[in-house]
Amino acid sequence: MAAALLPPPSVRVDLAEIVRDIAADVSRWRPLVRFDETERWYTRLAVADDYEVWLLSWLPGQRTGIHDHGGSAGAFAVAQGQVREDTVDQPWSEDLPGQRVTLSRTRLSAGAVRRFDGRHVHEVVNDGPVPAVTVHAYAPALDSMSRYRLESGILALTTSERAVDDW
Repeated sequence: MAAALLPPPSVRVDLAEIVRDIAADVSRWRPLVRFDETERWYTRLAVADDYEVWLLSWLPGQRTGIHDHGGSAGAFAVAQGQVREDTVDQPWSEDLPGQRVTLSRTRLSAGAVRRFDGRHVHEVVNDGPVPAVTVHAYAPALDSMSRYRLESGILALTTSERAVDDW
């Protein structure tokens, strides 16, 4: 299946274009998607030498929590429904945890695409009344993520995860 999802390896890819194309082609993701009431569902659709693609589903109320992508840049497209992205306005740096931060909220509906660089810190949530599906791509492939919580406007690091150990 990965070969059908990925462009030839010699082509430098545009992550936003990849997620937009997959999200727009329902036959590429609908047969695979699952919805789980106990936790957010996700699966890796494809992996190449320099990036990977994930499919995620969101029942109403499901969320990622505030996190980064371990330095990977990325893009995501809403394939079905609507999600809200809460973005930490300050780009990630070594001393960001422990600093006062502000959040910007953006609602993204089916067809919307969001690009971000390797310093992006955000949370994605389905705060709508219907299930949602999103397609995500990361370059390089995710190998770590840090999770945070917001306490009185101060960003606090809660955990760091490694791809092999935690997902």
